[in-house]
Formats: sequence, C-alpha cells, structure tokens
Amino acid sequence: MSETLRVRRSVLYMPGANAKALEKAKTLPCDAIIFDTEDSVAPDAKADAREQVAAAVASGAYGGRELTIRVNSSETEWHEADLRSAAAAGPAGIVVPKIDSAAEVAAVERILESAGVPDHTRIWAMLETPAAVEHAVEIATSSERLEVLVMGTNDLAKELRAALVPGRAPLLWGLGRCLNAARFAGKVILDGVYNDVRNPEGFAEECAQGAAMGFDGKTLIHPTQVEPCNEAFSPSPEEVEHSRRVIEAFEQGLAEGVGVVTVDGRMIENLHVDNARRALAIADAIEALSD
Repeated sequence: MSETLRVRRSVLYMPGANAKALEKAKTLPCDAIIFDTEDSVAPDAKADAREQVAAAVASGAYGGRELTIRVNSSETEWHEADLRSAAAAGPAGIVVPKIDSAAEVAAVERILESAGVPDHTRIWAMLETPAAVEHAVEIATSSERLEVLVMGTNDLAKELRAALVPGRAPLLWGLGRCLNAARFAGKVILDGVYNDVRNPEGFAEECAQGAAMGFDGKTLIHPTQVEPCNEAFSPSPEEVEHSRRVIEAFEQGLAEGVGVVTVDGRMIENLHVDNARRALAIADAIEALSD
C-alpha cells in the first residue's frame, strides 16, 4: 500500500463486550474496525469491554485491517480510564465521541501522552453536535495527532431536532461544512452510519451520496453493509481506465509541447490529472489490501 494513502472506505463499529462479534470481525472485508466501548456497551459491561478491545488490538489476528478503539466521552465516568487503557493498547486510532472544540482535543492528547501512547496512535474526533459543526475548522486544525474526523449523524440529527430522511436534506449543510474543514486541514473524514440494515437500496443511495460529496469512506453498523460500501467508495474499472488515459494523454502532451490535450472530446487540465492520479492511487491501495 502507498505510504501516503490508506483507504478507509468501510469502517465497521463492533461492540467491544461481544466476544462473538469481535471474532466475526476477523473475517470481514472492512478496511477498518472501531472496537466500541461506548454506545453499544451497557454500563455494567464497560470494564469488560475495555479489556476485550485492548486484547483484540494486541492479538494480531485482524490482518491488515486498521484497528481503532472508541472510548466513552469526557462527560462520563469511564472517559479517562478508557483513554489510558486505549493508549496502552496502542491501536491505529482512538475514536473520541462528542468533540466540540480544540480544547477538548488538547485535553484528550494530554491524557494519552501521560499514559505513554505510541507515536503511531492517532486521534479520530467525532463531530456530532451543533458546536462541533460550528467549530469544525478549529477542531480539524487543533493537533497533528488528530488524523480522522468522524461524522456522528444520529446524534447530530437529535441535537438539531432534524428528521433522518432519505437524501439527508436537514443534515447536508452540516456534513458539507465538516467536510470542507477536513479538506482545509488535510484530514480524512468519514460519513456517518445508515441505520436501516433492512434497506440495502437506501444504504446504497446514501453511500453514493457520501462518495459524491467527497467523503473518504463511511462508518457502518452491520457486516452486510461492508461490501456495498467498499464498492461505492472504490474507483470503478471504467474510472481507473479513464484515469490512465488522462494521465497518458497529459504526459504525452507535455512531452510534445502541446498546449491543449483532450480525452474523449474533453479538454484535460491539471485538476483532471490530479483527480486521475488520486483515483489510481486509491485503486493501487485497494489492490494492495488483498496481497
């Protein structure tokens, strides 16, 4: 895989207290796993989940999947213990819910560093409140350790008193604002979950929408969503072939000193070449996952 590009098309939440689910995750074709100790875990199972997800990260049994741990928010009694346990486990990322400001990112980072977190462990900040949307740029630029922004669309809709409807019209302004902040800061951003696992058509439409908006991937709540999500956030064979022709034509034009290059009747500019190179880099990174 490219050193500078890691694909995160499908990022699957798995309940940290459910040993069967943790075992199942070893066989799923998701790019990344979020071992959850928050919403999917009952209060009396929090300590057990903390131990199970740390053991899962240390097991080496999940192949090339990127492993992360979602801790409980700073509003809870479990927050600091979760952060310290996750820091010791050293996953690729620690997913922190309800991040509303740069100060909260800094507080998380202080705890992690005091717990001896390894350099490779990054912060994934969840944006799921009106405050997070308003402070998205501030959050996205707050720390070099912060690498990924994760949309928490269920909580955001609740806080906005907005309906979760097909097309997500009530949320699009907030999704777009957070996506713009991610691009401004050079961070990865993941779309929120789709709740109705019995509606594959609706899920496919939302994946297509997220990919068209520019999200890097999507968070998922059920294994059946993984493969359709991978497809939606992967360059199609036609896109890969077109990208190769764009780059070839552009480079040939440069070599020949031609000022204007066309492919399929359309003029090619630097932005088209940049998009083509990114599509090929993603395709190469996806291919490397199966090697």
